[in-house]
Amino acid sequence: MALPFLRSAVVQLTAYTPHVESADDPSPANFDILDTNECPYDLPEALKEKLAWHLHHDVAANRYPDGGHGALKSAIAQYVTESASGTAVSADHISVGNGSDELIRSLLIATSVGGEGSVLVANPTFSMYGILARTLGIPVVTVGRSEATFELDLAAAQQAIDQPQEAPVRVVFVVHPNSPTGNALTAAEVEWLKSLPPEILVVVDEAYFEFSQQTTVAEVLTRPNWVVMRTFSKAFRLAAYRVGYTVANAELTQALEKVRLPYNLPSLTQAVAQLALAHRQELLAVVPEIQQQRRELADAIAQHTPLRLWPSDANFLYGRLPVSSGQSSSAELERWFNCLRRQGTLVRHTGGGLRITIGTPAENQRTLAHMQQL
Repeated sequence: MALPFLRSAVVQLTAYTPHVESADDPSPANFDILDTNECPYDLPEALKEKLAWHLHHDVAANRYPDGGHGALKSAIAQYVTESASGTAVSADHISVGNGSDELIRSLLIATSVGGEGSVLVANPTFSMYGILARTLGIPVVTVGRSEATFELDLAAAQQAIDQPQEAPVRVVFVVHPNSPTGNALTAAEVEWLKSLPPEILVVVDEAYFEFSQQTTVAEVLTRPNWVVMRTFSKAFRLAAYRVGYTVANAELTQALEKVRLPYNLPSLTQAVAQLALAHRQELLAVVPEIQQQRRELADAIAQHTPLRLWPSDANFLYGRLPVSSGQSSSAELERWFNCLRRQGTLVRHTGGGLRITIGTPAENQRTLAHMQQL
């Protein structure tokens, strides 16, 4: 049925879709969910009990949550300062969102809607930058990456900025390390980002910081046009609660506060994020195990399957199949994706390759066994 009141751009959009159930799928309880880059471990039972106690005793259901996120921002600022080699960050530098997606949308609203500019992304990368921009009617300029290293095509990116086709580039999005390819920004890429003029906002998405331990947070204190995004959905195990945050200069942070929705984080969500930060040493203790499992799974895949993997600084691996004289690499990847799914292993088919989240040791062993059967 046609809905003539919808914007034509919205009609033409394809929504972001996580895994969709198929008739051939195993029982959902039997899936190894390795397609969304979550931590494979739930919160410890003791922390869940603390959260339940807080919900029962401290959360008044008839009252709105803390709309200013004051306590949570202070706790985040302390963590960022500790994890950024002493770069002093205060609550004035922090904005909190309902996942990184809300923060991306706020950044776009604050900079580019109404024909104010376009955004630049280097594919393959996190798809929500382009999806959210298009929902707001913002043009998306795409450039490529090196097929060998997945570094940004800096010459093409600079040309897109110097010779805009539609609106001038107002925002550049990069992921550090990139999803789905797992590579961290190189020194050359960081220097290029530093060279961009102050009228272009540089957004560095550090969703996988805890696994890479590489950050550009220090830049936001000296560069008003830089912002770092992070999330609690990965290493902190809080994907169900949807908490993301930005680190930026105080003026940019105030601009984000102007455009975000009021009461955007429920009281329980704020409580669990603060609880996770208070117990960060315990929660992040699994990071070395995941890094080791990443190395072991990568070595095993390289030894026992034809999948070509690239080095990863995140909690996932990315691989492609060699082009053969038979069917195309894309068709063969689709076969792998579907066969793995039927066996109960969910991976992500994106950017011309397969992205495989590092799971528990048992999940990783099953993944390898399923790949060997292929």
